[in-house]
Amino acid sequence: MKYKSLGNTGLYVSELTLGTMTFDNEGGSYSGMIGATGQELARRMVDLAIEAGINLFDTANVYSSGVSEEMLGTALGARRNDVLVATKVASTLTTGPNDFGTSRGAIMREVEGSLSRLGTDYIDLYQVHSFDDTAPLEETLRALDDLVRQGKVRYIGLSNFAGWQIAKADGLARQMGTDRFASIQSYYSLVGRELEREIIPAGMDLGLGTLIWSPLAGGFLSGKYTREDEAKGRRASFEFPPVDEKQGFDVVDALKDIAADKGASVAQIALAWLLHKPGVTSVIVGARKQEQLVDNLGAAAIDLSGAEMARLDDVSALKSEYPGYLPQMRRGDSLFDRLHDA
Repeated sequence: MKYKSLGNTGLYVSELTLGTMTFDNEGGSYSGMIGATGQELARRMVDLAIEAGINLFDTANVYSSGVSEEMLGTALGARRNDVLVATKVASTLTTGPNDFGTSRGAIMREVEGSLSRLGTDYIDLYQVHSFDDTAPLEETLRALDDLVRQGKVRYIGLSNFAGWQIAKADGLARQMGTDRFASIQSYYSLVGRELEREIIPAGMDLGLGTLIWSPLAGGFLSGKYTREDEAKGRRASFEFPPVDEKQGFDVVDALKDIAADKGASVAQIALAWLLHKPGVTSVIVGARKQEQLVDNLGAAAIDLSGAEMARLDDVSALKSEYPGYLPQMRRGDSLFDRLHDA
């Protein structure tokens, strides 16, 4: 397992993170869509992750209506101070008019709930789960800064922000002198590369780490889904994130070829591709079954050649969009040259 600094901080995180969205009881709020491990399997998964060198565990206040945080805290037990715990705030477990979002009141209430469920007195990385356009960013930043000063939170991060929202949040924090966000958490996979347009460049420019969620696109890149056999699974009831299946199955074909050459699984190659991409700090892996987690952990040992990376880059390439194609045109496109000369 390799470790990288989280952005410009002195905090080092493992290149794989254990995601705990599946930590739930059978019949729980997420069990029908995501699956449910139960406490005993959750503990075994945490054990396996720690044995593999993972030191970062990611959850959220709303995962399984708070059960995910409880199960993670129980599974860690006395090892809590030896690892890093990340959770999130924005969505809530209640429906009052002031409950949702990242106002000062919501943040202060939700952090206490998360600390209690996790059985800890501090959170290593407290992440804003989504951009809240109902609360001023200044209010959110002041509240988060207070939590850092109180010692309840060590570092702050953001999740699912657009590029301009990341830049605005970072600029305001610098202007106000509050604690700056240390990381971005975003969706990224071989069939979902949109964050390469603005989010990855923003993070790299501003010195933020990047944590990747759903690296297998909700199971689409697990190896179970092919043109010939669209296996039943999570995507049968919860088709998220959305995938362009025409291009997606071309990606799966390329993954299968490379996996066969390396004696690896399709999922391992899809994860290894992300681990080789610039700007990626840690990839969040989660599982419903122990064997899925064991397989995912094997991705850390896979080295992809330049030719293999190029093949996967080409088959999964984004369509050119304005203004992104302009620099390419300026670098020698004949039509652009003719228009410029005219």
